[in-house]
Amino acid sequence: MPGRDNRKLDDLAIAATPAPAPAPAANDDRISMTELRTNPLPYASDFSGIVCGFRFAQDAPGVPIDSAGALDWLAQSSAKRASGDFVWLHFDLANSASERWMRTHLDLPDAFFENLRDGSHSTRIEHQEGALLAVINDVMFNFDVSPSEIATLWVYTREKLLITARLKPLRSIDTLRESVRNGEVFRSTAELLIHLLRDQADLLVQIVRKTSIDIDRIEDRFLSMRSPATRSELGASRRVLVRLQRLLAPEPGSIFRLLARPPRWLETLDLQDLRDATEEFSLVLGDLAGLVERIKLLQEEIAARTDEQSNRTLFTLTLVTVLALPINIVAGIFGMNVGGVPLAENKHGFWVMVAIVATFTALAGWWAFYRRRGK
Repeated sequence: MPGRDNRKLDDLAIAATPAPAPAPAANDDRISMTELRTNPLPYASDFSGIVCGFRFAQDAPGVPIDSAGALDWLAQSSAKRASGDFVWLHFDLANSASERWMRTHLDLPDAFFENLRDGSHSTRIEHQEGALLAVINDVMFNFDVSPSEIATLWVYTREKLLITARLKPLRSIDTLRESVRNGEVFRSTAELLIHLLRDQADLLVQIVRKTSIDIDRIEDRFLSMRSPATRSELGASRRVLVRLQRLLAPEPGSIFRLLARPPRWLETLDLQDLRDATEEFSLVLGDLAGLVERIKLLQEEIAARTDEQSNRTLFTLTLVTVLALPINIVAGIFGMNVGGVPLAENKHGFWVMVAIVATFTALAGWWAFYRRRGK
């Protein structure tokens, strides 16, 4: 799979995955970034369900590892591991072997696997048994028209290990993977998680900005009366934003509980970064809520203008009906095929009836306009 652009994709599955290149040894920290770019890991998951993996050393960029490298690292005792050494493994849950591999080789709590199957999909971060369990909703990688397709990323984080698992490719995880490939240095698994949350917030900012531009264009059309703006156009954008707001907004209680009782291995700097990332995300969600409210007000303005136009049309039809009522009544009476029709023998009878009809029509018109002015 040649080309830099292909490496920017998160982990799009391909029909035929080439055999993975041999991974570097677990204890080799001197691999250059040129080798990382020229020998990338495959984008689809391997037999173990791992899409990508990286081993991080202190003050050094992440080194790609495969399932064999991960097993070698896991087999090492804490004493043999270098200080600041930790691993990130990213799994594809669409691969049936991934959950079995995680249960066999990783010491993960049952709560993590319960969340994978039937847990709540609301965005949250929880402290459980000295580790962090996070559920992050994000926009799918391959959206073109509307970012309404949302998938879930499950995260398990402890001091030396970060596990992420998903069913479908996601934008934020691709951004994090690209940052690691570009040589960005991470000091801990918590910093990786915080980077993931900020990438998610940045993506939401892009969605809000793009939607705001669309709403500005619709509002300009509505105010300038160049072309009619329909509520359906705004309704589609509002549905997408409300869905994003409902799924992407983190549960405030879980964040407050985590900050009040964090795991012991979280450093003060990590807690401050997590608090800052949460505040940044809250600001983005506030902008999103403001945009939703703006769309709602614009829909109400369009509805009010539509009602006004409908009332004007209805009044015109009512006025025409009222003005035509006298002549219809007179025509109906004189059109009866009976004897004794008045003014039948009068040579001025036609003009008399015209005068009567005109008088009653003028009175009906005056009454209709009077009623409208009275309202």
